[in-house]
Amino acid sequence: MSDTAVASSRSQKVFLTPRRKRQITSIILAGICAVWVYPLIWMIAASFKPNSELFSNQSMIPIDPTLENYIRAWTEANLQRYFFNTLFVTVGSVVITTLAAALAGYVLGRRAFPGKWVLMGLMVFTLFIPQGYTIIPIFQLLTNLGIGQSLWGLMLATCGHNIVIFMLLFAGYFTQIPKELEEASRMDGVGPVKTFWYVMLPLAKPIVVTVVVMQALMAWNDFLLPLVITLANPAMRTLSVGIYSFKGEHFVDWGGMTASSTIAIVPIVLLFLFLQRYFIDGLAGAVKG
Repeated sequence: MSDTAVASSRSQKVFLTPRRKRQITSIILAGICAVWVYPLIWMIAASFKPNSELFSNQSMIPIDPTLENYIRAWTEANLQRYFFNTLFVTVGSVVITTLAAALAGYVLGRRAFPGKWVLMGLMVFTLFIPQGYTIIPIFQLLTNLGIGQSLWGLMLATCGHNIVIFMLLFAGYFTQIPKELEEASRMDGVGPVKTFWYVMLPLAKPIVVTVVVMQALMAWNDFLLPLVITLANPAMRTLSVGIYSFKGEHFVDWGGMTASSTIAIVPIVLLFLFLQRYFIDGLAGAVKG
């Protein structure tokens, strides 16, 4: 090999140092992040523009910033009521789903019983059923129970969306925990319920946070199920359905829609940012298990 070829090979190796590779990777990821975040930034900027300026001003910075869109969305569009409806449904479904999934996951992950794998296979099969096929039976069931026109019914219906996934996440996480902990608590005279509540559940804190974030995200942003259940009672609307009301037959209130969308998305983004470390740890632990 000639000296020129050797020198060229060495220069390429020097050029592709680990630091340079990290810089290139960071630049690529920053570009992808900018493209991904741009619609969110545009929506927030547009929420401070009047409708007359929304499409005439292509700049992100409003010429005449105003809070009129937020005031109109919060008061005149009844977004205040929709916000608390969504909060009630989300908090209630998070509590019920987390407890139910943790109990079921504990049994699936720590106990052996006949037909266990058949049951888990049937549960996984339900994940492939589209949501649209289950809405009418759910609505009929809620009606028969007498809660079809209440927020309690909507909250209970929201609990069933992803509970199978959450049970499997808990089962995978509980499988990793050493059996000696249960044996030690049993020797101390602690029953199975207290063992679950005081020993196993605190150890599963990362997966609990993961389920809380995922269920809150789903319940807060769900559209199809609240739309069907609240058709006969607009006062029960959630934020996602209430935002859709800004679209009329001949006119779309883009200013009000962007403001209400910003109000709807900020709480869930803050929740994720606050709990993201536990969320990532929980997913990593469940996958490992």
